[in-house]
Amino acid sequence: MNRTNLAAIIATLVVGMIVATSSIYTVNEVEQAIITQFGKPVGASVTTAGLKIKVPFIQDVNLIDKRVLEWDGNPSDMPTKDKLYVSVDLFARWRIVDPLQYFLRLRDERSAQSRLDDVLGSETRNAVAKHELIEIVRTTKDRVPLRDTLQTDAGRELDVGSLVPIQMGRKLVEQEIFAAAADKVRVFGIELLDIRFMRINYNESVRPKIYDRMISERRQIAERFLSEGNGEAARIRGNRVRDLNKIQSEAYRQVEEIRGVADAKATEIYAKAYNQSAEAVAFYEFTRTMQSYKSLIAENTTLVLSTDSDLFRFLKGMAADGRSGPAPRSGDNR
Repeated sequence: MNRTNLAAIIATLVVGMIVATSSIYTVNEVEQAIITQFGKPVGASVTTAGLKIKVPFIQDVNLIDKRVLEWDGNPSDMPTKDKLYVSVDLFARWRIVDPLQYFLRLRDERSAQSRLDDVLGSETRNAVAKHELIEIVRTTKDRVPLRDTLQTDAGRELDVGSLVPIQMGRKLVEQEIFAAAADKVRVFGIELLDIRFMRINYNESVRPKIYDRMISERRQIAERFLSEGNGEAARIRGNRVRDLNKIQSEAYRQVEEIRGVADAKATEIYAKAYNQSAEAVAFYEFTRTMQSYKSLIAENTTLVLSTDSDLFRFLKGMAADGRSGPAPRSGDNR
């Protein structure tokens, strides 16, 4: 074999390898392909994995992902039905179910993400604007809040922290957005699988007002508890004063009864003694008068007595007997 024939064989093999390489392509399990010829799709989309054949040089392979893809939107400020501006952060999951339509309308994933931004953002704004904030925040209308055991009054639960009744809830609002957006993205060969609210925050401009209102509500509850505590304290103090007055009046009554019994007993003894002996009566009067001196006369006391008073009579009698010196005159200090 001469060199010319060898070169021709080698050239033929090289051309054959180039043609074979250009006409054979592979599609793996997570991909699907669209064959284009001069930029236009030809034939049906390739959705099965394996080795495939195409026309070399004039046809190109466009691989399209068929896995579940994610869409994570940027937080966006929007008003609710009750005129509260909130920042809503949304995410969704989607996949390409019609590669040909997807390729004709969008071409690549970057364009698909941009179109999802428009559709999902618009439907989210519409849904949020139709519902109040509590409908978007609350999950279901059957949720029961936790109750503080201190917020009870004699077994009766106080109306503190009760939830506002809702009609739908966040899940149904998400389903509303999903249903509206799924129809609009289906024309692009996209199937919307799921959509969820990631985060809902108050707008920065209204957040301080919301916090102030929350603080005011908590302060009102604290003041109510404080007023109830002060009322209970006043009731306890009133009961204490009432019980004290009752005890004192009962004690005074008992004292007066005892004093009356004692006076009656003393009068009885005095009467018996008077009937028995005049000297005993005189001695009793003398001792009682002496006891009254102790209570009447103190240091630096000026005592003015009449000459016919009982007090002066005993002093005068003592002076006459010579036992205590001269009788005191009116105006003397003792």
